[in-house]
Amino acid sequence: MDSLVEFGGYVQGKKVPATTIIEALDIVRAHNRIADGASAFVWVGLHEPAAPEVEWLSEVFGLHPLAVEDAVKAHQRPKVERYGDSLFMVLKTIAYLDHNELTAQSEIIATGEIMVFLGADFVVTVRHGEHCPLTLVRDRLEDKPKLMNRGPAGVLHAISDHVVDQYLQVADLMQLELEEVEATVFADVSSRDINRIYQLKREMLELKRAVTPLQAPLAALPQRRVIPSEMRDYFRDVGDHLSRVCEQVESSNELCSSILQAALARSNALANEDMRKISSWVAILAVPTMIAGIYGMNFDFMPETKQVWGYPAVLAVMITTCVLLHRGFRRNGWL
Repeated sequence: MDSLVEFGGYVQGKKVPATTIIEALDIVRAHNRIADGASAFVWVGLHEPAAPEVEWLSEVFGLHPLAVEDAVKAHQRPKVERYGDSLFMVLKTIAYLDHNELTAQSEIIATGEIMVFLGADFVVTVRHGEHCPLTLVRDRLEDKPKLMNRGPAGVLHAISDHVVDQYLQVADLMQLELEEVEATVFADVSSRDINRIYQLKREMLELKRAVTPLQAPLAALPQRRVIPSEMRDYFRDVGDHLSRVCEQVESSNELCSSILQAALARSNALANEDMRKISSWVAILAVPTMIAGIYGMNFDFMPETKQVWGYPAVLAVMITTCVLLHRGFRRNGWL
């Protein structure tokens, strides 16, 4: 299969040699029949598989057609569904994209999905998106056979814990972005700055849509019968971490809204200040314009037009009026 990332059969927490998925599954099931209460299982990892590949696995492991359809199409909400003796879980993944400078075109948050099919003796993971690979999770479990020996539920816990840890890292990095933007709000605010803040607001909403819907499914997961009683406390711990992330995301989202409102208010205040300055200078220049316009009408009987001091007097009136207006506007804070 082109989408196959890795597979393995695990007996007593250790990987057994097998060349095919079928061979690994036969070894695992033979061991489980002999050893009562054994937790041997097969773990198959896929990345953006085509429909025929998942359909073949559904025949091998007995996966439900509706869950298979969801795994192929992706773009699902976080959820946990039970189909017979198997469990189907959808996790949204997020990744923080590095960027030198936050602009209106910057993409900060990338999202993907991980679908997990969980049975008594198998785990099938289907990943969509280039980020949040599960190789590190698999390597960590293989290095500690005691963890791998927890069975399929232990793998599901490791995956969900890894995804929630990613949430926390991204939430912390987004908090730093917000603090940087907040520091510049009361500097000179331009339309470009507001576009950057709005872009950050959109990314925060994307983060919220990925994180918040997982709370209810993860909280209900420990109550599922397919989860062993000894693993339920571990899933509750992941749920507590997720609650902390959701609270941080909610608070960051509210802060981002406040920053956007403050930036808009600051921009309006600067615009009003500019308009006051323009209006003040227009009022000052209107006086000499009006006087010059009146004396430019060329009537014979204009006041003081025949006097030698008439021209200097008009200039003096213009200058005096402009100076008085300028002082008045400065006293009121318009200039």
